[in-house]
Amino acid sequence: MWRIVLLALSLTACAEKAAPVYQEQGYVFGTLVEISIAGAADADAKLAVAAVLQEFQRLHTMLHAWQPSELSELNAALARGESAAVSNELVNIVQDAAQFSKQSHGMFNPAIGGLIGLWGFHADDFKPVQPDQNELAKLVAANPQMSDLTIDHGRIESKNPAVQLDLGGYAKGYALDRAAKILRERGIKNALINIGGNIMALGYNGKRNWRVGIQHPRKAGALASLELHDGEAIGTSGDYQRYFMLGAIRYCHLINPRTGYPMQAVQAVTILTTGKNAGTLSDAASKPVFMSGVKGWRNAAKLMNLESAMLIDEQGRVHITDELAARLEFLDKNNTVLAE
Repeated sequence: MWRIVLLALSLTACAEKAAPVYQEQGYVFGTLVEISIAGAADADAKLAVAAVLQEFQRLHTMLHAWQPSELSELNAALARGESAAVSNELVNIVQDAAQFSKQSHGMFNPAIGGLIGLWGFHADDFKPVQPDQNELAKLVAANPQMSDLTIDHGRIESKNPAVQLDLGGYAKGYALDRAAKILRERGIKNALINIGGNIMALGYNGKRNWRVGIQHPRKAGALASLELHDGEAIGTSGDYQRYFMLGAIRYCHLINPRTGYPMQAVQAVTILTTGKNAGTLSDAASKPVFMSGVKGWRNAAKLMNLESAMLIDEQGRVHITDELAARLEFLDKNNTVLAE
């Protein structure tokens, strides 16, 4: 059922089509993927999109947390207390994710795959059931961290057998950067890449910037829109994408690594990034902002060097930095917006 919700509520591009746009969709990383290319011959655009979608599928196969993959093989070795030989690419990904984890003071923590699985989110279809409290407490006490990993000559091992890697909060952003590289290498200068709410813009849509919408976390349609400049990316983490309800309580897939429980009191976080690896940053850096809640989100944004960030709390109030507020156009003028 969550797939239908995700397809309906994913961040969507609302670009003004000022130039001929070639558009293609796919389904990868458990979400809707959409690639739009402006100002290129259809034949060239089609080949470029095919190359990007092929790359997305390769990454999905490599980084899947619960189906057979290079990552799941590594996790099996870590659980046995053994080291595993991995590709240079996976080494680089793990090292980069570990750096984000350190920068965020552990609030971005891909080592808690065991907790995510315990809550039932390592499945395409999950059940609304709370995990066994003893197992949950045991995993939280084990305190799996990215710093538990050691990498030596292409082999990864962990001093903590509770470490299980889940790169779901990193992979989409990494895929954005890979897609941008592929498109540029193929001579595509103007494109919009949307992976289930993580969006990167290349160039322009005709003579205009690409305009995108930010999904409302509780209503169909967009909360706000903004223009993305060349090389910019936005990422949204929300409690409306993968979740289940028990009574009146919503349990989402975004697990607080310190408590072991799904983060509550936050509906969504959106960040705007630019520069080198803007796509990866748009994915990884939104997680510590989300996990830090209303009291800590601003400090978390500073830790991740984010100037443009927005948090929507459980009452639907919008907390936003001045830098992002200057870029957004809110579609519902009745929103309570608290610029900070």
